[in-house]
Amino acid sequence: MELVNPGIGLIFWMTLAFGTVFFVLSKFAWPSITRALKERELHIEEALQAADITREEMKKLKIDNEKLLKEAKEERDAIMNDARKIRDKMIDEARLKANLEADRIVESARERIENEKMAALVEVKNQIAKVSIDIAEMILREKMQNTKAQTDYIEKLINESQLN
Repeated sequence: MELVNPGIGLIFWMTLAFGTVFFVLSKFAWPSITRALKERELHIEEALQAADITREEMKKLKIDNEKLLKEAKEERDAIMNDARKIRDKMIDEARLKANLEADRIVESARERIENEKMAALVEVKNQIAKVSIDIAEMILREKMQNTKAQTDYIEKLINESQLN
């Protein structure tokens, strides 16, 4: 039963031992422990502040990234629009050049056809004239075989030429 009801001597010596341990701890250990706890608390506070600052910087970076992305999309759209305009302009120029070239080729073909037509007409006229002369020559030879017809024809020509 001694353990349940301790004696006064035991309480005294336990209090004295506790006080000595308490004094030694408060003199040497607790200042170091409290200093370490305060440093740790400061370190945690600084880390939290750094985390807050980093979080704010991340928000700013995200906003900047979104802004840059938006600007890049706008620039891309502008470049694409310019490229489309240039493409359309090049297509229109090519179409215009092709039409002009086609018109020039058609006009050149018309001129060639007209020239060939004129050459063919001249050739036909020359052929008709040659055939006409050949026919007239044959007719005249046939009619002029006798000398009487020749002299009559010559006198007729002389009379007509004097009248003119």
